[in-house]
Amino acid sequence: MKTLPLNALRAFALVYAHGGVRAAARELGVSHSSVSRHLAELEAWMGVPLFERGAASWTPTRQGAELGRRVLVQLEDMLAATRATREVRRSFSVTVTVAPSFATRWLLPRLPALERAHPRVELSVLVNQELDLPSDGIDLAVRMGAGNWPNVRSEPLMDDRLYPVASPGYWQASGGTDDVACLHDVRLLHDRDPTAGWDHWLQLHGPANLSIGRGPRLASSDLVLQAAELGQGVALARGRLAAGALASGALIRPFRDLEVRVPDAYWLVRPRDPGAGKVANRQAVDTVIRWLKDQAAH
Repeated sequence: MKTLPLNALRAFALVYAHGGVRAAARELGVSHSSVSRHLAELEAWMGVPLFERGAASWTPTRQGAELGRRVLVQLEDMLAATRATREVRRSFSVTVTVAPSFATRWLLPRLPALERAHPRVELSVLVNQELDLPSDGIDLAVRMGAGNWPNVRSEPLMDDRLYPVASPGYWQASGGTDDVACLHDVRLLHDRDPTAGWDHWLQLHGPANLSIGRGPRLASSDLVLQAAELGQGVALARGRLAAGALASGALIRPFRDLEVRVPDAYWLVRPRDPGAGKVANRQAVDTVIRWLKDQAAH
């Protein structure tokens, strides 16, 4: 154990997992050359070739592939073990995972209220959209979608509404009016999430023949709202996420009463099996759930 090159093994396992040095370097937060040095040191220490020279892309040898596979499994076991130990260190610790946009636009502004109401609760927020919740590390998740997913417990948290928003400056400069026909003359901003697409709003409110094929597609609701705040066009916003920008005046809602209701848009999701060691913090998890429901109701 004293001579085991742990840093080099970790670097090699990530190169094996990603199929290349550059991606492993990005994950480790080090330079490409640093990872390459680790590979050279490990190969010299092992005394066998670990990857093919002269290949078009990074390719492990048979021995290298076996080493990478086994070390990766062991590192993932170590990560799970340490995560489980950290998460059960206190009975008031709760770990919740949420989508990036929900974290930035809805949850983060409300965290001071949670601390004031429940000062003993220690909430850890992870940005993650996967539905596969490991029972040894995650207590709770907030997800957007249809709900009732397999292998997890889910219950509705709150609904949402879709409606157009724009910055005051952009709306004025584009000659916007309270007639939806003016959307023909503006730049539309699109959320790549199909549940927040312009087609949902147009089916109810028009205008007829509006081309929704134009305008940039952005990867998250937060990016769509940021683009609108910067005056880059008109976005179809999720009302729950746009509320803060509307309250501050960064965005306006041109067509006040025209919206599309999305029932049960957000869900509370929990692992079916809470996992060993999670019974101790059940009261804290229930406290966070009640608080989230209270915030959603208001």
